[in-house]
Amino acid sequence: MFQLTSLNLNGIRSATSKGLEAWLLQANPDCICVQEVKAQAPDLAGRFESLAGLRGYFHLAEKKGYSGVAIYTHLQPSDVVAGFDSGEFDAEGRYVELRFDTPARKYSIISAYFPSGSSGEERQQAKYRFLARMYPHLERLKAQRDFILCGDINIAHREADLKNWRSNQKNSGFLPDERAWMTRLTTACGLVDVYRQLEPQTTDTCYTWWSNRGQAYTNNVGWRLDYHLATPTLAAGARCVEIYKGQKFSDHAPVTIGYDW
Repeated sequence: MFQLTSLNLNGIRSATSKGLEAWLLQANPDCICVQEVKAQAPDLAGRFESLAGLRGYFHLAEKKGYSGVAIYTHLQPSDVVAGFDSGEFDAEGRYVELRFDTPARKYSIISAYFPSGSSGEERQQAKYRFLARMYPHLERLKAQRDFILCGDINIAHREADLKNWRSNQKNSGFLPDERAWMTRLTTACGLVDVYRQLEPQTTDTCYTWWSNRGQAYTNNVGWRLDYHLATPTLAAGARCVEIYKGQKFSDHAPVTIGYDW
């Protein structure tokens, strides 16, 4: 079984200082997609090119201490694609794709970090621009190959995906247009929310992110923001899922899904 994990690190140096590498050695995923690396190439050199024996592939932000995504794996990709729009969002380091092409199949694993709009209207509009560009990109990619996109999507799709949905209907992450984008992605585009395929009814056990304000984590006032979004062929192989909460590496929890390929 292929174990694939997604985790927003909120800083690779911070997450590793809290025991991430030891957990990876124990959990032994085949691949981990991470977001918010918050590092530049000199910061990675000699320390973070690999984690727990897994080699890293990166797309880093131009701005220091900001964004950045990576995929760590023991697999050898046929190709590495860093970025998707050749514009403002590639400068923010939000997309890295590993392609694996064999005579039997072509598939990709993607780590993506969608913008948050919670800091104000300017960033919310940037988030909408990102969604407008990401949708046709994924649509084109799906026509060419199977893939699993792992990442912090920064959208809670359904009422069951956050604790206080009634009071958050006008807040970024649960806005009608954001949720409609997710609905379109999982209907018209045909991608599968793999967690919900495996766990269609869960509520308070599905959360993957908790605010650092108040006692959100202690009281489990959370949101499900971290996803595996897959083409139907790969999604059909999903067998089990775990949201790991035994240790707290960041304000997000790792989401691991086992795929039978």
